[in-house]
Amino acid sequence: MAGGKVIIGFDARRNSDVFARDTAEIMSGAGFQSMITPGPLPTPVVAFGVRHRGCVAGVVVTASHNPPQDNGYKVYLGDGSQIVPPADTEITARIEEVAKHSLDDVPRTQSYEVIGPELVDAYIDRIVSSVPTSAPRQLRWVYTPLHGVGGSLVTRVVAASGFPPAHVVAEQAEPDPRFPTVAFPNPEEPGAIDLALAQAQQVDADLVIANDPDADRLAAAVILDGRWRMLRGDELGVLLGEDALRRGVRGTYACSIVSSSLLATIAAAYGQPFVSTLTGFKWIGRVPNLVYGYEEALGYCVDPKTVPDKDGISALVRLLTLAAGLNAEGRNLADRLDEIARRYGVYETDQMSVRVDDPKIITAAMARLRASPPRILTGEPTSVVDLAHGTEQLPPSDAVLITSEMIKVVVRPSGTEPKLKCYLEAHLDVPGGLELAAIRAEARSMLATIRSEMSVALGL
Repeated sequence: MAGGKVIIGFDARRNSDVFARDTAEIMSGAGFQSMITPGPLPTPVVAFGVRHRGCVAGVVVTASHNPPQDNGYKVYLGDGSQIVPPADTEITARIEEVAKHSLDDVPRTQSYEVIGPELVDAYIDRIVSSVPTSAPRQLRWVYTPLHGVGGSLVTRVVAASGFPPAHVVAEQAEPDPRFPTVAFPNPEEPGAIDLALAQAQQVDADLVIANDPDADRLAAAVILDGRWRMLRGDELGVLLGEDALRRGVRGTYACSIVSSSLLATIAAAYGQPFVSTLTGFKWIGRVPNLVYGYEEALGYCVDPKTVPDKDGISALVRLLTLAAGLNAEGRNLADRLDEIARRYGVYETDQMSVRVDDPKIITAAMARLRASPPRILTGEPTSVVDLAHGTEQLPPSDAVLITSEMIKVVVRPSGTEPKLKCYLEAHLDVPGGLELAAIRAEARSMLATIRSEMSVALGL
């Protein structure tokens, strides 16, 4: 057909299948060759399918880790990356134009293709090929898909890759649009992985892994300082990135400006280029010659040639490979984090998020910050960059960047919720002979000071 191929997938939320069929019928009616998945699938499989099937676009009906009542769209262009301007505004304009008329006037047809098993098989084969045949695989681990669609595919990928099966959290194993065991189906939220941590205690696990409901994000927990703790997105992002560099993966590394600066430091030490982007994989996935990218919100791209987007399943297998390799040496992910800190310094990160009832409060806070930014934070003089007009490296964005030799702060409104977000980083070198715990405590103290001083600067 003249319009080209479009792949359409959906998760297991209420009416996701209905909305996906509507999309397929309308795209077919508009002259595209529509293809729809036979059932609920993780978002990364559809993103993989854009390139694999030679599509001009892709759609996934999902609300990711939003509350149960939500649903929505993720839209991909033909390069396999999420939409960026001007495509987003052009789509919005078209929606508004169609909304002026009766939906009965929109052409639609049921002449779409239901995709067979080949797509999932090809996706699994690609991931399995990334694991060296000689790599250790012994590991005891717990997994939860958080009532999402990742469980069955993760089981298949893990078995095909030769890793031992996970101890799966039974209460969260099957897709359930009610998300009955969690207050909020996001592994970052307090309590979301409590069942997985409890099971890890019971089976004496080495590692806990969780996907979000559409399986494009990855969370992990390990024993740190004698207790189970979920790794921050930056910690996991740096572990995966440093491992790629250690394995000799050459090319461009990237993360968003709200993520840790540590990956840039490590990439430079290995002589590899690094790019900082605006928030979102719609920007990270488009970095030329990208070989690895991440953002602190648990998104990791470990195979951008086939999925130039966050992929919680391929990242899961890469993490299992790293953890099993360390396990064979009598070490673990916490040991690797310590090793990285001793070599490159301590980079502690945190986030201050303020939810408001009136969006005008956010507008006023950003205006106040731009008019009178803090010129000193934690006693250090700062440099301030207003990103509203962009820079040589970054397109315009409603954000303010504040830096000094030892800190970084990025302030921006949330793109999806009525929140003002303030991303904080403190960096300290690790002089020989000093304990890492003391340096980390000092960096966390700096973060607490930054949080207090930024609250004053924002008038919050």
